[in-house]
Amino acid sequence: MIQRVTVPALFPPPAYSHASVVEAGTKLAFLAGAVPLDERGEIVGPGDPVRQAERVIANLRAQLQAVGSDLAHVLTTEVYVASTEPATLSAVWEVVENSGLSEGPHSSTLLGVACLGYTGQLVEITATAVVPDDREDAGSTGDARDGGDGGDGGDTRNAGGAADAGVRR
Repeated sequence: MIQRVTVPALFPPPAYSHASVVEAGTKLAFLAGAVPLDERGEIVGPGDPVRQAERVIANLRAQLQAVGSDLAHVLTTEVYVASTEPATLSAVWEVVENSGLSEGPHSSTLLGVACLGYTGQLVEITATAVVPDDREDAGSTGDARDGGDGGDGGDTRNAGGAADAGVRR
């Protein structure tokens, strides 16, 4: 269902694929940016981009669960970090890698930006994901290593998860 492609002629990406291809007719979810707010609308981890990234991933899981998907079905993300320091971006990316998102591996862009929408907000992640139909398990996309449909040059791996309620701006 999902073909993850790393292009041999390009420099290999550290923990994502260059492209994700989905067969026509597949249901997709285009998610609003997941932000580091708790259930009361308070910023989690003020001043701490790693803590905020952890909350953003938890909120992203909740958004995915609400539409019948999960981290394993994420095709692409944009990771925004309010910082000009590469070390800060790397620390946030490590949270993304450890979340299971990189197990796809999905296609991603990591950006340092001047500011984000909420006062004190340091991290935001937008995502596009496949919403599997009833015939497919929401926690698995198959694995090219054990007979899955990874496709030519692609690689699919398993990840999953669910979390608490999503956040609305």
